Amino acid sequence: MPPARVVGMAVFTYQARDDGGKRVDGRQEATNRAAIVSELQSRGLTPIAVREAAVATRGRRRLSDRRLAGAYGQLADLLNAGVPLLRSLGLVARGKSDPRLAAAMAGIAERVSEGERLADSMRSIGGFPEIHIAMVQAGERGGFLEEVLSELSTFLEHQAERRATVLGNMIYPVILLLVGVGVIVAALVLFVPKFQDFFGEMELPLATRMLLGMSDLVTGWWPLAVVGLVAGVVGWILVRDRPGVRHHAARLQLRLPLVGDLVRTMAVARFTRMLGTLLANGIPLLASMRISREAAGNPLLADAIDAAAEAVGGGESLARPLEQSGLFGEEVVEMISVGESANNLPVVLVGIARNAERRTDRILGTMLKLMEPAMLLVLAGAVMFIFLALVVPMMSLSSQID
Repeated sequence: MPPARVVGMAVFTYQARDDGGKRVDGRQEATNRAAIVSELQSRGLTPIAVREAAVATRGRRRLSDRRLAGAYGQLADLLNAGVPLLRSLGLVARGKSDPRLAAAMAGIAERVSEGERLADSMRSIGGFPEIHIAMVQAGERGGFLEEVLSELSTFLEHQAERRATVLGNMIYPVILLLVGVGVIVAALVLFVPKFQDFFGEMELPLATRMLLGMSDLVTGWWPLAVVGLVAGVVGWILVRDRPGVRHHAARLQLRLPLVGDLVRTMAVARFTRMLGTLLANGIPLLASMRISREAAGNPLLADAIDAAAEAVGGGESLARPLEQSGLFGEEVVEMISVGESANNLPVVLVGIARNAERRTDRILGTMLKLMEPAMLLVLAGAVMFIFLALVVPMMSLSSQID
């Protein structure tokens, strides 16, 4: 059992370099970031990045994005109308549509009434993504909490709408896939085995032998196949959050046609929108990059942002290290470079995000349009394979009899 944390203390992760330039990573408990920086400097280390680690809250699942979007939007409207934060939280907590969200808001209101900051209360209650907490924390310190909550509401609502659109368009292809797989399995289990005795000792074509082998596998070894499938799913759940596995999976995603472009574009859109919003509200570039890296949702892009933050801290421009990562297109890098030169980087970043989101919508639309005919072709090919594999030997036998 891990030791209890001291009240008022938080766990921070840090990256630093020693006198020889070697990178040092670690975790340490302290009251604030300044204490961590001071401790590292006293040990002869030069801090690169110091971030508060996410605190896991047992028994608290993540709250729905759509519900959170509504709650953030209500809070932003109430605060803009001049309603104090504590009263605004109490009003949102009275909502009846989602008991879990109402209970979370009530708990946050109670902690805020005791003098705790909103971001710290969200972290203590649990169920809120770390990126939301980091943005709220920045908004509290910078005095633009209403803008942060409004931006979060818009961002989450857009994500929820896109997810609903994709799921809605996937209903027919999924039904088609399930019906097709069901028909093929039924044929392998009920129809194909009846031809085993009919063919007897005939010299069968390769396709027919493959079909009979698949039928034997499905009918005779299905318990082992089910066990293997369950074991594979459980194994993936156990290892998917390991850094090495996540990085390898991210690399595989980027190599897939259409999917790789979609994943890269979505990650760039999330990062640039978040970074542009934070910069527009007066948050320094390095702090904004540390917060925005969590919004990318891609470990490879997060590593590239860390490297860029390190380079920017050393006096370089933002565009060059992003270009070296290979994850940002030439036009994106060029726009960032122009934005830095013209001193309007926040506006440029938000423009990049809008363009990337439009491109994402186009790619998603293309994929969904191609999915249905592709699935029909695959299922038709499978049925045709079964038909020909059974008919060709029968035709051969008929010709021999004649």
